[in-house]
Amino acid sequence: MAYLVGVLIALVVLLASIALHEVGHMVPAKRFGVRVSHYFVGFGPTLWSRTTGETEYGAKAIPLGGYVRLVGMYPPAEAVGNPPARTWLGRLAQDAREASGAEIHEGEDGRAFYRLSTPKKLVVMFGGPVMNLVIALVLTAIVLLGFGIPTTTTTLDSVSQCVLPVDADPDATCGADDPAAPGAAAGLLPGDTIVSYGGTQVETWDELTDLIRASGGEATPVVVERDGVQVEATVTPVVAQRPVYDDDGLPVTDENGDIVTEPVGFLGVTSQTQREHASLVEVPEQVADRTWQTMTVVATLPARVVDLAQTTFGDGERGQDSIVGVVGIGRFAGEIASMDGEGVDWGLKLAGLLDMLATLNIALFVFNLIPLPPLDGGHIAAALWEGGRRQVARLRGRPRPGPFDTAKLVPLAYGVFVLLGAVGLLLIYADIVNPVTI
Repeated sequence: MAYLVGVLIALVVLLASIALHEVGHMVPAKRFGVRVSHYFVGFGPTLWSRTTGETEYGAKAIPLGGYVRLVGMYPPAEAVGNPPARTWLGRLAQDAREASGAEIHEGEDGRAFYRLSTPKKLVVMFGGPVMNLVIALVLTAIVLLGFGIPTTTTTLDSVSQCVLPVDADPDATCGADDPAAPGAAAGLLPGDTIVSYGGTQVETWDELTDLIRASGGEATPVVVERDGVQVEATVTPVVAQRPVYDDDGLPVTDENGDIVTEPVGFLGVTSQTQREHASLVEVPEQVADRTWQTMTVVATLPARVVDLAQTTFGDGERGQDSIVGVVGIGRFAGEIASMDGEGVDWGLKLAGLLDMLATLNIALFVFNLIPLPPLDGGHIAAALWEGGRRQVARLRGRPRPGPFDTAKLVPLAYGVFVLLGAVGLLLIYADIVNPVTI
């Protein structure tokens, strides 16, 4: 049941994000006088619609996107010099111009989108992606300020009695041949708060772990606070093979998918976690950091798609950093909602769901800015090109050029649409047969 609730929460927030993205386009377009004939969430057969004023609002059966139809997206043939349609690509562009022109009511040519100035076009087209960024900021603020984020502390949660191999089963118990863990041998107890290690004051768990890993085989003084009293002890971390972690805290794997290890000091203790509420300043900082990380992923998207195809249809193992589609997002939501264990409550689960959906909105923001039609970034690039041509003409004292013939980009838009559809189907298949789990 919890799994289904998580999926439903993700679906509702995703649909709301799509709807608000389209609102981000629609509102400025209407403010600038453009007639908006349709506002729909979803694709495919219409489930519900209602016309209010001059706009038909509705929902369609496939909740994988949405759209607003801005009248006059493409300038008519006479406005761009009546280009001939000698090839099938030219005919596609011509058909797009004619379809766009047919939407313009008599006497309302001034309300067509193509008539807008470059700054106004940019406001309209940036409106959708910026709305996703605003949603990400709001969700991140709710998580950081409202719920707080689980943070490791220097207080011990558990103290192992023995040193188990790195590949041991999570439920494995200590055997007669397993060496004693240094922490237990030194008398450390769950609930102890480590104050200093090797004479160095420690404030965070990361500081403590670095000191422990660097002190393998060395007798090291440690001071802990126990029941309000400071207790001194001496520990000698054993040298054990332990995973190498990347900057995101994930275990590094080799080309065969095996976890990479290195010999480091091992004490055999784990930390308690507590929720810490961040300051308002940290919200934009975290969103900016995630936006940059998402941009690096999008920049390597072709290589990631190739890697996904190889692991899906080959024998490779899908990595934790693999791209996922709607099925994978639903699976993540279900797994977060069905988490179980000590200290795991619905507050923690809801925070995890909202955090994931904030990241998804950042991905929508970045992805939609790719400068290719039919994505918003393609329209933005076309508007910038049109505005640039006009500025150059003005500086050179030449006549103002007409609108850029964006209909010429329609064949490219069709090609990109087909490509994105193929990648989407690949993601759905991969998320079913070779899923990424968290």
